[in-house]
Amino acid sequence: QVHLVESGGDLVRTGGSLRLSCAASGRIGIPDLMGWYRQAPGKERELVATVTTVGRTDYGESVKGRFTASRDRKKTSIYLQMNDLKPEDTAVYFCYAATPWGPAWGQGTQVTVSS
Repeated sequence: QVHLVESGGDLVRTGGSLRLSCAASGRIGIPDLMGWYRQAPGKERELVATVTTVGRTDYGESVKGRFTASRDRKKTSIYLQMNDLKPEDTAVYFCYAATPWGPAWGQGTQVTVSS
């Protein structure tokens, strides 16, 4: 069983910054791809960022230039540095990891941006 544990969600003000962390454990090895997705009430889950083991990144259009995703040296954790936060960034942020048995998801961490 693969477990993804997120942390770092909080209430912040417009223009503020926040850093999310996700640690993978269990029978996961080193995931080729880890990422962050988010879901706001009444909206579909959307891509925030993904990072491969070689450091290649992909970002959702709405966060490009503001968010930065990265992997740690052992490649079992992923981070999301969020800058210049906007109210539309308010959502539950989910950690994702690709596994040989299918996608693994964290429980989510709430990010709320007030204006």
